[in-house]
Amino acid sequence: MISPDDLNPRLRKAEYAVRGPIVLRAQELEAAGKKIIYCNIGNPQALRQRPLTFSRQLLSLLEYPTLLEREETARLYPGDVRARATNILSKLPEGLGAYSQSTGVPFIRQAVADFIHRRDDIPVRKEQIILTDGASKGVQAVILALLRQSSDSFLIPIPQYPLYSATLTLQGGGQAGYFLDEENGWQLREELLTESIELSRKNKQNPVCIVVINPGNPTGSVLSRDNISMVIRFAKKHRLAILADEVYQENIYDPGRPFHSFAKVMHELGEAEVPLFSVHSVSKGFLGECGHRGGYLECRNIPEGVMAEFVKLQSIALCSNLPGQISTYAMVAPPVEGEESYPQYLKEKQAILGSLKRKAVLLGEGVNGIDGLSADVPPGAMYAFVRLEIPPYTDPGDSPDREQELKNLEFDYCLKLLEETGICVVPGSGFGQVAGTLHFRTTFLPPEEEMEELVGKLRTFHEGYRRTMKAHELQD
Repeated sequence: MISPDDLNPRLRKAEYAVRGPIVLRAQELEAAGKKIIYCNIGNPQALRQRPLTFSRQLLSLLEYPTLLEREETARLYPGDVRARATNILSKLPEGLGAYSQSTGVPFIRQAVADFIHRRDDIPVRKEQIILTDGASKGVQAVILALLRQSSDSFLIPIPQYPLYSATLTLQGGGQAGYFLDEENGWQLREELLTESIELSRKNKQNPVCIVVINPGNPTGSVLSRDNISMVIRFAKKHRLAILADEVYQENIYDPGRPFHSFAKVMHELGEAEVPLFSVHSVSKGFLGECGHRGGYLECRNIPEGVMAEFVKLQSIALCSNLPGQISTYAMVAPPVEGEESYPQYLKEKQAILGSLKRKAVLLGEGVNGIDGLSADVPPGAMYAFVRLEIPPYTDPGDSPDREQELKNLEFDYCLKLLEETGICVVPGSGFGQVAGTLHFRTTFLPPEEEMEELVGKLRTFHEGYRRTMKAHELQD
C-alpha cells in the first residue's frame, strides 16, 4: 500500500489554511446536523448570493443552443442576450464542449483587452491575454515560469493568501515575506520591502518577483496610487517582476479609496521595463461565479520570446474550460445602457455591491465594539483580518516557545468558536502575521440578517472565552 511517506515531500509540506483542519471539523459538525456559517473562504454563492441573471441566461443558451429555436425563449430571454448567444455561436460553432485555442477563444481575449482599455485608458493587445481556470491558474503559471532554480524567491505579503506560499512550496521556490503596515490600513512600506529583500539575499536567495494583492486578501485593504507607484519603483530598482492579484477590483466600498490597477499606474509612470503579470477572476466582484473557474492573466512588458513560453505552458494544459471563458466574457462585456437586459443587470449589480458595503460596515463596527477584538472597516474585498487580544495570554513575553503557544491559542479560539456558535473562520497564522500577534480572517459574505446574528454570537463567545481563560490563569 502507498503511504504518505511515498508522496512528494513538497506536497506534504504545503499548507492551505482556508480549507484546513478547522474547515474539516466544520464539515463533520454540519454532517451531524449543526448549522455552520462558512466565513472561511470567499465563496459568495455558497452563502446565498444569487448569480446574475444575464450571466446565467447567456450560459444556458450556449450550453443548450436548441433553446434559441423555441418560441418561449423569446418571452423568457431578453433580445440582446439571445443576440449575443447567436453571435457567439457563429464564432464558436463547435459550442462549449470542444477545446478552444490554448490561450482562449480569440474574441473573448479581445473582449478582455477592450475591458482593460475601458477601465484604464491604456493600450492593450489581446496577444498579452491568456484565459485561465480562475486567477489561481494564472498565479501558478507565473510562479512556475519564473522559478529557474531552488534559490529563486518571491516576495509575498504578510499576511498573504496561502495560494502563494503553498504554490511556492510545491514548486520548490523560496518565500520572502514582507510585512504589511497594520497601523496604516495594511499599506506597503518601502523600508519593510527593503528589509525583506535584504534578508532574502542574506539567506542566499535570489528574489525574482514581488506579489501584491490589491484589494487585499485577507486584509480587505485598498492600496493608494502612491503606494503602487512606490512598489513599481522598488521593483525596477531591484530588477523584480510584479505579480498583481487584482481579483477584488470591483469590491470597493469607500469612494475615497478607489481601485488603481498596476497596469494603469505603470503606464502613467512611463515604465516599460518592469515585467507585470496581472490576474483577474469571475469568482469575486459581484459575480461570485467561483464554480465556473473563469479568469485571465495579462502579461505586460514581456518580450515575444517570453510570451511564447507562457503560451507553451498554457498549451500543456490544452485550454481553460469553455464555460469559464464565457463567464469571463460576461464579466468583461456586460450589458450596456440601451440594451433590454441592462436595467435588471444594473439593479442586481448595485444590490450585491450595496449589500456587501453594508455588511463590511456592520462587521467592522461590530467587531470594534467588542473588547479585545479590532479590525478596520474593510474598504474593499470580502474579508476582515481581526486582531485578537486575550490578556494575559497575549501580553508581551519572551518564552522560547511563545510563538507556538500563541498559535495553539489562536487555533483553540477558532475551534471553540466553531463548535459553540457554528461560525467558521480561519486562524491568522494560516496567512502569516507579525510575531506576538493573533488574528483570524472572516468573510462578510453571509446574508445581512445572518451578519447581525454573527456579530452577536461572536461578542457572546469572545466575552465568555476571555472569562474562561482568566479563570484558568487564576487557578494556575
